[in-house]
Amino acid sequence: MAPLEAPHAAPETGRPCFADLPGWTQDDLAAALDAYRQNPPGPLSEIARAASDAKALFEALFRPGSTIPGRFTGYYEPELSGARAPSDAFSVPIHAMPSGPVTAPRAEIEPLLAGHEIAWLRDEVDRFFLQVQGSGRIQFEDGETLRVGFAGRNGHPYRSIGKLLVERGVFDADIDAEALKAWLRADPERGRAVMAENPSYVMFDALDLPPGAGPMGTLCPLSGGRSLAVDPEQLPLGTPVWVETQGIARLCVAQDTGAAIRGPGRADLFFGTGDAAGRAAGRLNHPGRFTPLLPR
Repeated sequence: MAPLEAPHAAPETGRPCFADLPGWTQDDLAAALDAYRQNPPGPLSEIARAASDAKALFEALFRPGSTIPGRFTGYYEPELSGARAPSDAFSVPIHAMPSGPVTAPRAEIEPLLAGHEIAWLRDEVDRFFLQVQGSGRIQFEDGETLRVGFAGRNGHPYRSIGKLLVERGVFDADIDAEALKAWLRADPERGRAVMAENPSYVMFDALDLPPGAGPMGTLCPLSGGRSLAVDPEQLPLGTPVWVETQGIARLCVAQDTGAAIRGPGRADLFFGTGDAAGRAAGRLNHPGRFTPLLPR
């Protein structure tokens, strides 16, 4: 394959060029290319699979579109202790999607899902946050790990309980996930009542994934630090996106969706797997801007 060369950019009013993207030449574009190669087969992804120069590839195949202001949050794949059968230590089930529709809200749904249990977790806070993240790794006491991913939901709208508690003056706007978990666990009855105010309930599939693979997103397996959840009505899945927010300037790829990710300028950055990724994801809730890369 001949070396890729970026064509000279024609002047386009209101549209940046690659030199206008702060940090473009410093970013690890090879990592972005690895994430882009996870996209399903297509003309551009096939070219990407054969390319060796990430910067030349992106500059040859794409041009920066209009920059969009927005807000970024983070998410991750949690690792949770669990069990295959219920016990005093692991008493809260996660569920598979039933064959027929189940439309009861969170506070009423569990009896309707009897017989569809996949595994049991320590408490309702672990289940709630697993459902918010949409995927996870459940570690059993015998050393085995079960990967689970989003299968569907009960059809009720997602409501952020963090935002709810900020509105009620319980927390300030800088609340993070760890503080919220601690507050919910401090008074379990109070915690259950607040979690029930988010009527959405997520069900899971047990997944057979290679050990080094990221969790499945809506489009393809996700890459830590490089995959974005977006509103597909605003931005097509598979699109490379230049992200700038709170010390982050890097090329990501739109590969996932989320119930809370709606509207223009809204994106969720996937940070990877485990506690460190969770802490980093929980700290990201900031304004920023992103620039989609459009095919030439």
